This record gives sequence, C-alpha cells and structure tokens, in this order.
Amino acid sequence: MTDFQIHTVHSAPQEAQQALAVLNDAFGFVPNGAGLMANSPTLLNTFLSAFGHFRGNGTFSPAERQVLLLSNAVANTCAWAVAFHSLEALADGVDPDTVQALRRGDLPADPRTAALSSLTRALIASRGHLHHTQVAAFLAAGFTQSQLFEVVTGAAISTMTNYAANLAQPPLEGPVQAHAWTRAHLSDV
Repeated sequence: MTDFQIHTVHSAPQEAQQALAVLNDAFGFVPNGAGLMANSPTLLNTFLSAFGHFRGNGTFSPAERQVLLLSNAVANTCAWAVAFHSLEALADGVDPDTVQALRRGDLPADPRTAALSSLTRALIASRGHLHHTQVAAFLAAGFTQSQLFEVVTGAAISTMTNYAANLAQPPLEGPVQAHAWTRAHLSDV
C-alpha cells in the first residue's frame, strides 16, 4: 500500500472542498474513499456529479442502487467499498440475508434483485460485452432498457471509488468497521 492522504473538508485542495462538504452533509462524515479521491479534485468532482445524477435522476430505488453498488464492490474485490455499501444497503432497507449473499458473491434469493446483481457483475466481468441472454434476463425481471444503461452508470461510479480504494486501501470509518470484508468472505474462495 502506498501512503495517500485521506482529506477532510479542511485539508482538501480548494477545488475538492465543496464536494467533501456535500458528502459530509449526506453521510454525517466524509467517507474515506471520498477523502482519498480528493487527492484529485477532477476525480472527486466527476464522481460526485455522476453519483448525483445516478441517485437524484435515476430510476432504481435506494435499495436497488445499493444492491448494484454492493455487487460492483464485491466484483471489484474492494474491501472498503464492500464494507461501506453493506452499511448503506442495510440503511436503505436491503434485507440482511440479501446483503450477506452479495458479500459472499452469491445471488440473492429474490429473482428481481438477483437479476440486477447478476447483470451488473456480468457487465464488469465482460467489460461491457454482455450476451443477449443476460440482457433478456434483466429485462424479463421487470427492468427497462433505460435501466440497463443506468447499470453502466453504476459500474462507472463504482470503478472510480473501487479502483481508488483498491489502490490506496483506506481504513474503515468508525460506522463502517462492523462491516469489514475480505476476499475470504467469498463463497468460491
């Protein structure tokens, strides 16, 4: 691990301070992944803009968004993001059994939730080269073509945070520590 500064609102470069303030207001703390990304105001501000559109204008419910983001974090084996999105998923009403299944790399029991998790994981694994049967299964679960492209947005957001956190391995924040995760949690390890 390389030693990267995890910024606060006050220590961040001026161009990143407003973004960190927004995140601090939203979560009650600056997530370490965001404090890390503040080393590049371009990265942090791009992330915040994309996430704002994904959250504010997207059609996934809060629970579906967290299923998607947690599935992505596991697919990218990002320990910080898995822990963070486990906390957020539970706060947004995702069933604890579903959270545990996703953390193991398994599909949830609910068919619609499983279709969302399966598609986003396949999108990451195939670098966007989905088979038509994967798209058909997603649509058959009640999702729309527009939501297929929202999954791309979620994967892009996850790539920014997951790759930055994989690069620097930030510590878990106090509220996130109870959800610590490693690759050893995966059922196929």
